[in-house]
Amino acid sequence: MSKRIFVTGSVAYDRIMDFPGFFKNEILPEKLHILNVSFFVRELKESFGGTAGNIAYNLALLGMRPSLIANVGVKDFIVYESWLKKNKIDLSQIKIYPNQQTAGAYIITDQADNQISGFFPGAMGTPVSGRKFSVTGGNLAIIAPQNPVDMVKLPEIFKRQKISYIFDPGQQVTSLSSAQLKKAICGSEVLIGNDYEISLITKKTSWTNEVLAKKTKMLVTTLGDKGSIIIKAEKKYLIPPAKPKKVLDPTGAGDAYRAGLIKGLSANWPLSKVGRFAGLVSVYTVEKFGTQTHSFNFNDLAKRYQQNFKEKL
Repeated sequence: MSKRIFVTGSVAYDRIMDFPGFFKNEILPEKLHILNVSFFVRELKESFGGTAGNIAYNLALLGMRPSLIANVGVKDFIVYESWLKKNKIDLSQIKIYPNQQTAGAYIITDQADNQISGFFPGAMGTPVSGRKFSVTGGNLAIIAPQNPVDMVKLPEIFKRQKISYIFDPGQQVTSLSSAQLKKAICGSEVLIGNDYEISLITKKTSWTNEVLAKKTKMLVTTLGDKGSIIIKAEKKYLIPPAKPKKVLDPTGAGDAYRAGLIKGLSANWPLSKVGRFAGLVSVYTVEKFGTQTHSFNFNDLAKRYQQNFKEKL
């Protein structure tokens, strides 16, 4: 596989607010039909995020130069743009829209880690599949959660361009019909999701896991701290988890796993090693607050791989 990877998905700011109380003490169950609440938050943290942004960041840490395909807004992208350039991520396929904001996630978290969230798509509301972009020089792309229109159109575009793609519908599974899911899955290089998402896909498509594994070339199911499962050519690989030094914030772990998966597949490693490596990359994210606040180098990865799996990377 080519080492130039095209990453499609959301590029967004995560704005996380810390509420020093409990939602359950502020919300009256018998008054949910007239809910009107306001929370005085203690802290506001703004960080770089979005599925495509997170995947590209981890790929850059792994020594790859991913190309982002996404839409952003001129009003606020400049800070994120500087960060991506600093990390040597190719922005030639990014389109900056005038009079628009970059997508943003607004999350209030209480002391029990319950969350109330809102997502503003901003420029992401305009599908990237409706404009011109170039995928010259590469043969692998990932379609991460983004505008539902693009979740349908991008698989068609990559098939026409003969570019292998990883289909990662994530939270957009609910936005896609059975027919749309089936069409995107068929012909994909990889279908990936967590156990809940894969179960939802099987329900919507009426395809069992065994059927799914035949419709895509590779089925990857992530299981959080229980590892992952990779199925290819009717062979199943049970991947043990890597152990984090501490767990502070699981947000973005799935995106980091995908970057590790791409790196391993690009290097043509055995699938058992690919899965272990992907899981190892993901633990760095949970050890830090935020999705692009961690860092690592290959020497550190190799050392921790040996510690976790008792074999050389």
